[in-house]
Amino acid sequence: MELKLCTPCLFGLEGLVGDELRRMGMTEVEPETGRVNFAGDLSAIPRANIGLRTGERVLIILGSFPATCFEDLYQGTQALDWAALIPREGAFPVKGHALGPTLRSVPDAQRIIKKAVADKLGGVYGVERLPETGAAYQIQFAIRDDIATLYLDTTGPGLYKRGYRPQAGAAPIRETLAAAMVNLSRYRGRDVLADPFCGSGTIAVEAALAARNRAPGLNRRFAAEAWPMLSPELWTGEREAAKAREFHGDYTILASDIDPEVIAFARESAKRAGVEADIRFEIADARAFRPTAPKGVLVTNPPYGERVLERQEAEVIYREFGQTLRGLSGWQAYILSAHADFEVAFGRRADKKRKLYNGMIRCNLFMYR
Repeated sequence: MELKLCTPCLFGLEGLVGDELRRMGMTEVEPETGRVNFAGDLSAIPRANIGLRTGERVLIILGSFPATCFEDLYQGTQALDWAALIPREGAFPVKGHALGPTLRSVPDAQRIIKKAVADKLGGVYGVERLPETGAAYQIQFAIRDDIATLYLDTTGPGLYKRGYRPQAGAAPIRETLAAAMVNLSRYRGRDVLADPFCGSGTIAVEAALAARNRAPGLNRRFAAEAWPMLSPELWTGEREAAKAREFHGDYTILASDIDPEVIAFARESAKRAGVEADIRFEIADARAFRPTAPKGVLVTNPPYGERVLERQEAEVIYREFGQTLRGLSGWQAYILSAHADFEVAFGRRADKKRKLYNGMIRCNLFMYR
């Protein structure tokens, strides 16, 4: 069965997600704003869910159609072949968003889509009321500019929920964004990598996973694993193939933070991810960062503050940290910040910067090479 699929992603990561999908052997890979469309057979669902580092989830694209009124939405939804994917006992909750000029009510759109799918499946299976006692087939919809697009979510909890973080520290960075920062730093496990503002350790853990080429979704479950159309053997095969692609070596990743409590969380995250041997955690002030290695890459997300006093405190940290890094030769730095005047406070204009989003917070990745 050939499927049209889609991976939503944080703004700014579309190219990275597209590259990942191509390396997985997916076809018709087409990045768009905030998403990447692609095609594949049934095996593409477990492969993408288990292996994607920078995507947010894996959706089956069911279809798109004009919808200028709720009758259009009902008829367009009912015209899709729902029985090809959802069995008689399948549960099919509906959620989504509407940004169209005419259809803006999300609750009304949910109700109409739910009714259309129920009517279609009820007719196919010959029942007036569907039991919905089986596996969940989460329907998602997006209505934009009078065009409705419907999806089935194969992932469940987002792909950024790797399962290794026991508790987030303050202002956590999403795992998919941390993986993207590591990717953009070109870290491949050969040099030293350091995060002197490590917080709950997400960047360090993602760096270790990347160095080992360990699939980030290897140890978690996905919604589509309960679907009869995807056999357990298919998921097992993709997990075994992912394990066979892992590297085994010695890696040097330094992670430090001034807060002992978050260092404890970070250590636990690394342990749960199975990479505790690759990361050296320390309680230390980033402004006293003094690596022993002559060269390496620094990837970090320092605090940037959302209120006036916090921003002022962040500027002091940036200034002092910038002074610290000016004493290092042979090191590259990749620093994520949402602070508008980061470069001024840091004391040096970045060689390159890239706009990224941490959730809905617009940031820049400042690259010093």
